[in-house]
Amino acid sequence: MAYVPGVALLAALVVGCSAGSGGDADDADSKVDSPTVSAAPPGKYRTLPEPCRAVPRSTLKDLLPGTAELPEEQQEKVYEGTAAVTYDTDRKVGCRWKSESPDMSRNLVIDFERVVSYDPAVSDDDRAGEVYTKKEIAADLPAASSPGGEKETGQGSTSATPSTGKNTGTNTGTNTGKNADTEGASDTPGTADPTDTADTTGTPGTTAEELEPRILDNLGDTAFLDDVLTRAGSTAQHRTVSVVFRTSNVIVTVQYTEQPALVTKVPDSKELQEKARALARNLAETLSE
Repeated sequence: MAYVPGVALLAALVVGCSAGSGGDADDADSKVDSPTVSAAPPGKYRTLPEPCRAVPRSTLKDLLPGTAELPEEQQEKVYEGTAAVTYDTDRKVGCRWKSESPDMSRNLVIDFERVVSYDPAVSDDDRAGEVYTKKEIAADLPAASSPGGEKETGQGSTSATPSTGKNTGTNTGTNTGKNADTEGASDTPGTADPTDTADTTGTPGTTAEELEPRILDNLGDTAFLDDVLTRAGSTAQHRTVSVVFRTSNVIVTVQYTEQPALVTKVPDSKELQEKARALARNLAETLSE
C-alpha cells in the first residue's frame, strides 16, 4: 500500500477544493460553460426599476381621477402606491395604486419580472420568451381574422365558426366565453346586454372587433392586450385591461381596472385600453434608456 504523508494529503485536498470553487456571490446570474456547450448570451437587463417610482406623477393623476380632490396628505398616500411583497427585488417587483371617487374606483397594478436562464444552452431572452408565451396562452386571446373574414386557428388553418371570445362588453352582443359564469349578464345568446351600451360612446370609428383582446405591434419584442368585463351578483360591472410585453429578458404587466358606482354603467373599453397601452409604451421606453 502506498504511503502518503499527512501533510501531502492535506495539500492535495486543499488544491482540489480550490479548483472546484470558482466564482462568487455576484455571479449568481452567470451561466457556466459546459465541456461541450458554450454559454448562451445573458439578457440585457441585470436589475429592475423601482416600481412605485416608475410611473410619473402626471400619469398617475390621469389614471386615478378623483385623487386630485382629496386633501394633500391623502393624495400623497395614493400616489406613493403600495409595493408588492417580494423576496428578490432583482427578479420580480411590482406596485399598485387605487383611487375612489363618487362615480367610480380605479386600480392600477404594474409588475416587472426579470427572467434568468440557468441552462447554459438557453439564453435569458429565449427563456423569457417561453415565460411570456405561457402568459399569452393563458390569456386565451380570440383567434385573429384572416383577410377573407374567417377566423384563424392556432395551427394556421381557418374555420367559419365565429370565435366565442370573452365577455369584453364591446357591443358584440354576446356574453359567452371566459366570463360566461358571471351573474347579471344576458342569458340569451346573440342578444346584447341592455346595460352594455356605453363602451363606444363618443368614440366614432372604433369597432368592437378593434377593441377585442389581441396581439399588439410596436411594443417591446412582443406584446398582447387582454380586456375582461366581469359582474358578480348585483354589483356594478368592472373591466380590467391588461397589457403584457417582453423586452429582452424582462416581462412587464400593466393592469388597469375600473368599477363604476352605478350598476347600469359599463366601463369604457376604448378609454381604458388607450391609457393602459400609453403607460406600457412609457415603461418600455424607460427600460430602454
